[in-house]
Amino acid sequence: MFSDIDFAHGYLNIGEPMAIPVISNVKSKLDDHKNGIAVLDASPGTSCPVVETIRDTDFVLLVTEPTPFGLHDLKLAFEVAKILKVPAAVVINRSNIGDNSVQEFCDSNDIPVLMSIPYEKRIAEGIAVGKLLIDIVPEYKEKFENIFLHISNVIDNNEGQV
Repeated sequence: MFSDIDFAHGYLNIGEPMAIPVISNVKSKLDDHKNGIAVLDASPGTSCPVVETIRDTDFVLLVTEPTPFGLHDLKLAFEVAKILKVPAAVVINRSNIGDNSVQEFCDSNDIPVLMSIPYEKRIAEGIAVGKLLIDIVPEYKEKFENIFLHISNVIDNNEGQV
């Protein structure tokens, strides 16, 4: 399903407070790959670098945990996506900790929850040593493929819309 993956990254030197130019530069490198797929990663929250990362994208996948802090950040990040008119969905990480408030927020705001990943010791241990989730739990490969298909369908259906 995925081949010929390019990777671009930027460095923010110690003491440099301005991440936005680095993010903009990395995003400009994507212009040569307009027919491809780009995955941009951002820190949690709604800081200026997060907004810059989301700006002019086709879709935002918000990853959160079912905790009060996770819900707080999710609400803020979802609001940014709405303001920027970027469709969004959610992945709930460590879904078996905390409470059901994240799921309830998503349900009440018609935000698709595309995957829930429970906290499991074997997952935590594998991720801690750099393994991919699909190498730890192979059945997640299909779940990630379904996320990709969902995002592709949303992007295809929103093409040309503002």
